[in-house]
Amino acid sequence: MQTWELMSYVVTVIGLPLAIFVFIYEQLKERENEEEEVYQLLSDNYQDFLKVSLENPDLRLFSMEKTPDLTDEQRERMFIIFTMLISLFERAYLLLYEENMSSKKLRRWRSWEDYMREWCQRADFREQLPVLIRGEDPEFIEYLQMLESQG
Repeated sequence: MQTWELMSYVVTVIGLPLAIFVFIYEQLKERENEEEEVYQLLSDNYQDFLKVSLENPDLRLFSMEKTPDLTDEQRERMFIIFTMLISLFERAYLLLYEENMSSKKLRRWRSWEDYMREWCQRADFREQLPVLIRGEDPEFIEYLQMLESQG
């Protein structure tokens, strides 16, 4: 009986805290894996967006200057592509951006911030931005406008 009692004390004193520690560690690891998966899915979506952009070379989407003399059909395609981009940026903002991020989260976020800055420097995108952001998340709009003003 004393052996069982001693073993129950050992389990209570050592085993239970160890089990709690392992549980918390596994939960943190799982959360980190989920965050990495979200980041990877967003990155894959951005790669898909880039493919769409490359399939439309006549729009000169990667030019810093405004694309001259677009037809109505070209303007519509450009607007649709920019709408896709804004949607992707907003999704990235809502899923990745936080105040006081850890260094790992901040590194992930900065890659998206770089994409947003680059696009905000493009004349065609910047010109259509007021229409593109209508109805989007207010905090996202504020963030994107701040990036645009930093130019």
